[in-house]
Amino acid sequence: MEAKGFMKAGHKPSLFSAFLYFDVSFMIWVLLGPLAVIIASDFEMDAAQKANLVALPVLGGSILRLVLGWMTDFIGPKRTSQIGMILTMIPLVWGWLFASTLGELYVVALLLGVAGASFAAALPLASRWYPPQYQGLAMGIAGAGNSGTVFTTLFANRIAQHYGDWHVVFGFALIPIAIAFLLFTFLAKDSPNQPAPKKLADYASVLKLKDTWVFCVLYSVTFGGFVGMTSYLTIFYNTQYGLDAVRAADFTTLLVIAGSFFRPVGGWLADKLGGIRMLLVLYGIVALMMAGISTLPAIGLTTAMLFVAMMALGMGNGSVFQLVPQRFAKEIGVITGIVGAAGGLGGFFLPKILGNLKLATGSFAPGFLTLSAIALTCIVVVAVAQVRWKRTWVGEGGRAAAEA
Repeated sequence: MEAKGFMKAGHKPSLFSAFLYFDVSFMIWVLLGPLAVIIASDFEMDAAQKANLVALPVLGGSILRLVLGWMTDFIGPKRTSQIGMILTMIPLVWGWLFASTLGELYVVALLLGVAGASFAAALPLASRWYPPQYQGLAMGIAGAGNSGTVFTTLFANRIAQHYGDWHVVFGFALIPIAIAFLLFTFLAKDSPNQPAPKKLADYASVLKLKDTWVFCVLYSVTFGGFVGMTSYLTIFYNTQYGLDAVRAADFTTLLVIAGSFFRPVGGWLADKLGGIRMLLVLYGIVALMMAGISTLPAIGLTTAMLFVAMMALGMGNGSVFQLVPQRFAKEIGVITGIVGAAGGLGGFFLPKILGNLKLATGSFAPGFLTLSAIALTCIVVVAVAQVRWKRTWVGEGGRAAAEA
């Protein structure tokens, strides 16, 4: 009955369009993650420089999500998405035809953040079509566009090796973004339930709320953990286990699948069980897995623990955004941009933590122990915040209040 209710609600072409835009954008956003191993052969790069290269697109996405979040509320998610896709083509053309120095690559990396900013428009496009009891599933389906990273990790290094040039990968990436733009233009439609454009004072007022910062912290670990790992794991496998560029990216692909395809599951379970309950369990799983990985065991065991950790991070993304629309239904555009920006910052700092600590200590162990401690901190944050949430806006365990 619930599935039938979901199928009757909302606007399916817009939901698909949100997923497609998010999917292709994510594919482009993490392009430098697997390619960094090949690019490093053209430049003398230490561990920190490699981390910078894969972290800068995430930083750019974090900053630009605030801009796209504002645009989503002001001109609507459809037009914002179309502008985002057009702007995404700029760094792709630059990387394909012109980038020849590490400094230029850093600029291209930062501009690729436009693709990462897609989050701030894609999720409101989907969310505004659905009632509270279906938010977790709808946002989970749209957010499963994380799966676009699979295409990057699976094919980017293969294309670069086949043509003997990593520049050409940027040229190939122009094809799916152009196709996505055309399909999106014909299929997507803004919900009639669009909020009135917000003033800057409204954005400032949202930033004054404690819950805004709580969700920023939570999402910086779940989403930041997912995208940061996606960007850095090819380097990790290449450095720690000596895998070549393609094999290292293949291992990363397996782990990206875990995080991407379990995001809708996390949203669905959060609808059923409550986002609070889900997050308490999921952060615990991440903490245990990261502590285990810090021992740097054999590649098989490391991969198994990373798979479970990425699965938990993906489900955590869906669980966080089961709660966010309940708390900020009228400010979903701006809050998505703010919380998404925090997620991007998490994804920026994760490679920096692993790369810089590896450079300083000669081992990845301190970096993974730090990530474990951060996940444990999130358990405390959720446990404390839920006391106030249950008194004000959310049902038992984090389910929608109307369903509690």
